[in-house]
Amino acid sequence: MNNAIYTASIPVFRQMLGGLSEVLGKAQAHADARKIDPNALLQARLFPDMFPLLRQVQVATDFAKSVAARLAGVEVPKLDDNEKTFADLQARIATVLAFIEGLDPAQFEGAATREIVSQAGTPKEKRFTGQSYLLNYGLPHFFFHTTTAYSILRHNGVDVGKKDYIGAY
Repeated sequence: MNNAIYTASIPVFRQMLGGLSEVLGKAQAHADARKIDPNALLQARLFPDMFPLLRQVQVATDFAKSVAARLAGVEVPKLDDNEKTFADLQARIATVLAFIEGLDPAQFEGAATREIVSQAGTPKEKRFTGQSYLLNYGLPHFFFHTTTAYSILRHNGVDVGKKDYIGAY
């Protein structure tokens, strides 16, 4: 089965969440080796009006699970957003990976033209085709938050590079 929407979403989410998991692992090791309170990294942000690392990871995983679910035509799983540690964030990533890997490519048949209705953070509805939702909304937001999480850690001295960010493919 060749389904472009599945191919452009699930493998990309899988790869990038794997990279995010590896980057977080390096951040935990960095904090342990230097005897840094992990909260110094988890609450770090690039600028005062931006989300801290912990929230960036939550939002990135929210985009991966919600975009995948809507494109597959299934209910978006609810996560509690109660993570406080690197281990909690790793568990969240594992939960989201298990969810998206459990989606069958057949569920994405017709997803390119499926109507997606979103109310992202506002009372105003936005309507998309599945293709537009993925390519113009979902992936850009997902990449923004994964990139920002990586950048926070790099800015704070965690030894990560482009290969870590991109993950295994």
